[in-house]
Amino acid sequence: MNKRTASHRLAFPCAAGLFLALAIAVGFSLPGRATAQGINLIRDAEVEHTLRVYTTPIFQAAGLSPTAIRIFIVDNKTLNAFVSGGQNLFIHTGLLMAAKDPEEVIGVIAHETGHIAGGHLATRTDQLAKTQTSVLASYALGLGAALATGQPALGAAVVAGGQDIALKGLLRYTRSQESAADQSAVSYLNATHQSPAGLADFMEVLSGQEALLVENQDPYLQSHPLTQDRIAFFRRAVADSPYAGQPTDPKLQVLQDRMVAKLSGFLEPKRLVLRRFPKDDQSLPARYARAIADYRANDLDAALAGIDQLLAEHPDDPYFHELRGQMLMENARLEEALPSYETAAALLPDATTIHLALAQVQIELDRPELNDPALKSLESVLREEPHNGLAWRLAATAYSRLGDEGKMTLALSEAALANGRYTEAIDRAKRAEEMLGAGSVGGLHAQDVQNEATRLLKLKEKE
Repeated sequence: MNKRTASHRLAFPCAAGLFLALAIAVGFSLPGRATAQGINLIRDAEVEHTLRVYTTPIFQAAGLSPTAIRIFIVDNKTLNAFVSGGQNLFIHTGLLMAAKDPEEVIGVIAHETGHIAGGHLATRTDQLAKTQTSVLASYALGLGAALATGQPALGAAVVAGGQDIALKGLLRYTRSQESAADQSAVSYLNATHQSPAGLADFMEVLSGQEALLVENQDPYLQSHPLTQDRIAFFRRAVADSPYAGQPTDPKLQVLQDRMVAKLSGFLEPKRLVLRRFPKDDQSLPARYARAIADYRANDLDAALAGIDQLLAEHPDDPYFHELRGQMLMENARLEEALPSYETAAALLPDATTIHLALAQVQIELDRPELNDPALKSLESVLREEPHNGLAWRLAATAYSRLGDEGKMTLALSEAALANGRYTEAIDRAKRAEEMLGAGSVGGLHAQDVQNEATRLLKLKEKE
């Protein structure tokens, strides 16, 4: 996806649409994965929105704050989802794409939420602390920081201390914890007027893998071992649910179908996309997937024709505008990409990935009248993701062009902090404080950067 061209003035990583945020050599093993296996995290406004629609009612039913739980999308074909390092939920694209019914994904989310609400993560973190201090937390923080910044170096640096620790055992729950999470999941699903049938169906699929060799099993089965008692529990739960047999919410099905189409278009070879969505399938998801597949196959004319047809039918769909902007931006057609991103951002004022992409186009166009709009776009990003290194780097460029050396230096200090370059962050923040004045708003901000960078540098030196 991250397709850049030599004609771009600035070599910033792509921030648009669906893209691989990073590939971290983690250095310890997840269930079913080799040690030092790279973990690819994906960011996409539409997929993230869909998962938030799925998760928010479940989190609320569990008494958890939806905004406090971070959701990470892992580019991996296997069926897996897990929680780690506090309130962090990781979901594999393989699970999202294999589920034909949104209730299957929601059921798995409900089960994982049961582990969070049940405090099972604290138990596992205590187990890890006995072997090596705070590695599990560092793992999740590393992924989170790298995801937010778009910079793999930070994530790799944060998790480097865990190279000798295998997470496989720590991600495996006890029988009592699995039972408790199962019961909680059914409770959350019924509380949100949803049947546990989707979760039961998913577990039935996994039960069919138990006869396979361990290395051929999906990771979810390895970290969440099934028993006949659990299978029987799910069957009873479906039979007892007052919502058994009710049809799937059509709005959720639309979200699921579009999510599968988008992931397929971006992540699967074109021949597989066409097998999943043949040309005689004229549904919206099928045409969406084929347009993306054409774009990835470097057939820009066909891709634009496909997305323009969708926009003609759905002119207010922000994700179609975003995708059109991405297609054009990544083919160095920035002037044409700008209105597409402006429209998408206006339709979705809270979508940070879209506003970050808009700012990137505005900065790369290098037109004086776009510096202030770019900073406005970046302000909306940094309100939600204050440690986004790419956003700070773009802001530094805009401030430099506006002649504001103090704010430029402050932005560069934040970018250095976000990327784990603590000494550089301290030096730049000191210079920014001198330029902006010790008692000013900017000066106090610079002091905060110095304090945080100093704290993190001391922690790093202790490792």
